[in-house]
Amino acid sequence: MPFIKRLDAFAILSVIFPLAVYLLTLAPSVTFFDSGEFITATACLGSAHSPGYPFFLNYAKPFTWIPLSSVAFKVNFATAVSGALACFGVYLLTTCILRKERLAGNDSLNELLAKGAALAACLTFTFSPRLWLQSNHDKPYPLLAFIVAIILYLILQWRESYREGSERPSYIFISSFLCGLATGTHQTIILMIPAFAYLIISMNWQIVFRIRDLVVAAIFGILGFAINLHLPIRATRAPLLNWANPQTRDQFLWHFLRKGYPGEHVERGWTLLWKQINAFNIPHEFTSVGLFIMIIGLAFIVIKRRDEVISYLLALATFLLVIAGYFNTPEETIFLTEEFFTPMYLFSAVFMGIGLFFLTGKTVEKLRLIPNLQMAKTVTTVLLLALPTTVCSLNYVKNDQHLNYIAFDYGTNVIRSAPQGAALYTWGDSGAFPIWYIQGVERMREDLDILHTPHLIFDWYLDAFPRTFTNSILRRIPLESLSPENALLLAAGEQYATRPVLIDYSTRYSVPFSGYKLIQHGITYQLIEDGSKMGQAPNLSVWDIYAMRDLGGKEMFFRDLDTGKAIMIYANSKLEIGEDLLRQGRLGDGLQSLRTAAQISPELTAEITQILSRYGVR
Repeated sequence: MPFIKRLDAFAILSVIFPLAVYLLTLAPSVTFFDSGEFITATACLGSAHSPGYPFFLNYAKPFTWIPLSSVAFKVNFATAVSGALACFGVYLLTTCILRKERLAGNDSLNELLAKGAALAACLTFTFSPRLWLQSNHDKPYPLLAFIVAIILYLILQWRESYREGSERPSYIFISSFLCGLATGTHQTIILMIPAFAYLIISMNWQIVFRIRDLVVAAIFGILGFAINLHLPIRATRAPLLNWANPQTRDQFLWHFLRKGYPGEHVERGWTLLWKQINAFNIPHEFTSVGLFIMIIGLAFIVIKRRDEVISYLLALATFLLVIAGYFNTPEETIFLTEEFFTPMYLFSAVFMGIGLFFLTGKTVEKLRLIPNLQMAKTVTTVLLLALPTTVCSLNYVKNDQHLNYIAFDYGTNVIRSAPQGAALYTWGDSGAFPIWYIQGVERMREDLDILHTPHLIFDWYLDAFPRTFTNSILRRIPLESLSPENALLLAAGEQYATRPVLIDYSTRYSVPFSGYKLIQHGITYQLIEDGSKMGQAPNLSVWDIYAMRDLGGKEMFFRDLDTGKAIMIYANSKLEIGEDLLRQGRLGDGLQSLRTAAQISPELTAEITQILSRYGVR
């Protein structure tokens, strides 16, 4: 009974409720972008794209042992748990800061105000579109946000003990260990270090001269950073996904320092700079009202908690200077940097909770409700829940992925329909990663070689396909002198005589295939040499085995950029077939294909009308 009485019902709700929401909207299988790659790397404990993400992979791996559903679903479940923990971090930090604050004259009402405001901030963060979309399929950012919350909490606890004269340096040592460990989740943890350091040094700048404590903290940091040894150790076992094969020191550093991503010089103007800065967008995540409440929270607490406010502003300045300033992201990839600000949104939600505490308390006082305690508690609850309820209603539909099978169906359609023993060349993460997962983890069509064109210029990638590239011409040419397009043309040219060669939709529009005809094979294309006597009509039978759930339907609400592209690929493929059939005089089949294209993507209606008019069909 004493243990049960000590349980904080609000703290329990701050984990259970976010987890329930994320599970209700959880993606049932692989999704687009990095999803298939992360799931495959988790399943084999290999290495994902640079810098490898070893801690995230090792965190998610135990979830794959749960005896339910697919590996993809279980890794998605692991991310939902980390998202719920990140939301709990908001509650933990908000209650820590509000622990000694009092607004209401009644103790029970004041406790409801403090814990209720913390829970409301937690739920507002839960329903923010960025975190929600990261938490219902596999992403490392929620796990990073949770680690940041725990580090901030430990430092705040250390500051409290320092003020009371019973300093506990172990809190700082554990924080240092977690910083090192977090580098295996995402390297943006480095951008939080100035804020952590300020919170420590601002207590007493002479702390920097404690050589022994600095050495111990460094040792703990190195121990946490040792999670990255996972990469070279596992590389020696040749896992299914072994990005960069980081066995050697040089290859490990190449991988860890992200040298595989060439820098692109971009001329920056004020318009581009503003778009880069707006990658961090509080009104989008929490509404304009949420921004106002956060500013009130900062103003309310700035006198009593000046260092916490300064550390927040310092962290924000560091993120913007590095992400928007130093990296100078091109406009077309700014959406990638939006993911990196998740820890800052968590930090922002804490001050939102403080603002809710102040505004709600003052409103209850002004309305003179405190003598009527029950009424005061009712009004407090309604006021506190208004913001998270609003944010939830704005974002639920567009973040609901529980029927999102688009990527899974796309991948299975591509590889199930491929000819036996074919080489399939892909281009782009979303075109390749779902197929990697389906073939590698779900063991479908292992006779195929699924080749990612942008990687053909790396020796470590060619090493992963000894059957295909051991005696290839690519082994006799300095790869640094090749573009991915030329590497594809050379590889396809030498494979064409011995096996079917297919390319995906993106590759068709990325590489000029002179000397070849592209024969439609569903949503892929088979290469046929000019002058070949092989049949050149599109293979319509492929579509009979395609799974096309929710294409053009209204049940699957979720649409992100790559899901929309996949739907357009189906629609455009049907449009191409329809036009080709009309050209051959097959009016009925052509009209049916065009109708299907219009059903999948109504945006093509005008183009379809133009095609029909060219062939005299209404």
